[in-house]
Amino acid sequence: MCLMMILSVSCAQKTAHRYQAEFLSLFDTVTTVIGYAGSNAEFTTLAEAVKSKLQEYNRLYDIYNNYDGINNIKTINDNAGIRAVKVDPRIIELLLLSKKKCELTDGAVNIAMGSVLAIWHTYREAGIDDPEHASLPPMDRLIEASKHTDIDNVIIDLERSAVFLSDPKMRLDVGAVAKGYAAEQTALYFEGKGVRRLLLSVGGNVRAVGHKLEQNNHEVPWVVGIQNPDKLSRQTELLSVNCSGRALVTSGVYERYYTVGGKQYHHIINPQTLMPADYYKSVSILCPDSGFADGFTTAIFNMPLEKGRAFIEALKDTEALWVLSDGTIAKSSGFDAYVVK
Repeated sequence: MCLMMILSVSCAQKTAHRYQAEFLSLFDTVTTVIGYAGSNAEFTTLAEAVKSKLQEYNRLYDIYNNYDGINNIKTINDNAGIRAVKVDPRIIELLLLSKKKCELTDGAVNIAMGSVLAIWHTYREAGIDDPEHASLPPMDRLIEASKHTDIDNVIIDLERSAVFLSDPKMRLDVGAVAKGYAAEQTALYFEGKGVRRLLLSVGGNVRAVGHKLEQNNHEVPWVVGIQNPDKLSRQTELLSVNCSGRALVTSGVYERYYTVGGKQYHHIINPQTLMPADYYKSVSILCPDSGFADGFTTAIFNMPLEKGRAFIEALKDTEALWVLSDGTIAKSSGFDAYVVK
C-alpha cells in the first residue's frame, strides 16, 4: 500500500487509530514511532518507512561498523592523517552543524573528543561486564588523548564533499549530536510527504510532527513526559510538556554508566576535566528543532547552572529544565508555559 494512501487515511479522524512501533537496531538505543492510521497494516508500512529513513542516518553516522558502499564516520576515522574521504552530504551537514555548536559553547560539546571518549567507552564496557574489577581510565592516558581533540583539524572540502582529519590520532564521535539531527531530518522528510500526526523518539530525542489528533474542532497536543532520573523513585516522570511541532531532547546520567568503588560514572564527559560532569542528573531542552537541541543538552550538562541558564536564555524559542545532583529542579524563564498540568 503506498505511503500517500496511508497519510490520507491517517488524517481522517473518524477512522484513524493510534498505533506504536519500537525498533532496537538504530543508534544503539530504543526508537519509538507513534502515529495514526486506518489499520495496523497501514501504520506498519509507515513505521517501516520511518525506520528505513533513520537507518540511513544510523549507517552514515556509525563510528563502529563498516557498510558496503558507504563511507561513514568510521571511514573518516580510519583514514585520519591518511587521506580525505568523500562522503554523503548528510555527513557534511552534521559536521558543519557540530563545528558551529562547538564554537557557540566554547568547546563544551566537541565531536573531535573521540579519542578521549573511546578510552572511557572501553573502561565502561569492561566495568559493566566485570563489575568486581571495574576501574577508571588512567588520567595520563586521557590527557594524552585530549591532545588530539582540536576540531579545527577536521578539514571539510565542500566542493568535493570530503572530510580529512589532519591529526592521525584524532577520532570523531558524533554520539552527542547524531540522534537528534537524524530525528529532525526524518521528521522533516515525512512532513514533506504529508504526515501531520507523528511522534518519533530516538533514545532521549523526541520530535513531534503536528498535533496528536483533532477532537471537536480542537487540536489535541502531543504531551511528552520528562523522565525522572532517580530510578528508585515511584514517580517515573517529573512533569509533562506540550510537544506539538517541537522537540524534547534529554541527556542524563541514568542510562549509560558503570560503578567503581561504589560511585557511578556516566558517559557524558566534560572536555575540560576529562571526567564525567557532576553538575546534574539530567538536562532537557525544548525547542522546534531536535537537531538544534541535541548537543546543546550535552553542552549545558557540562556548564554550571548560571552559565547554562544564560546560554539558554540567549537562544530564540528555546527552553530548558535541569535536575541538579541533589534532585532540585531548575527551569528557564519560559519553560512553564509548555508544562501540562
